[in-house]
Amino acid sequence: MVCPALFDLGEVARVVLASVTEGADKPLKYPHMFARADLVLLNKTDLLPYLDFDVERYADDVRRAAPDALLVQLSATTGDGLQQWYDWLCHRDPVSGRHRITTG
Repeated sequence: MVCPALFDLGEVARVVLASVTEGADKPLKYPHMFARADLVLLNKTDLLPYLDFDVERYADDVRRAAPDALLVQLSATTGDGLQQWYDWLCHRDPVSGRHRITTG
């Protein structure tokens, strides 16, 4: 199996979508996937009360692997965090992938 994180695919931004049900060890287990991420989405946070998942540890590990990446916690079920994800998408330049600065 080949991990596409190791190759330049011509994308203008990289987003890692992870789920709390996958476990908190993923940033250290797959550092290449996180290292070049612009954004890390941590999904299914509505399930946190039922899982042994240390969000602080996960966030620290993400910062170690990808110091410049933004971490957004979200739940597609409850809608928590979705607006932040939408805002991130809407403020990206579709050509460069960089954050657009809006004035006015």
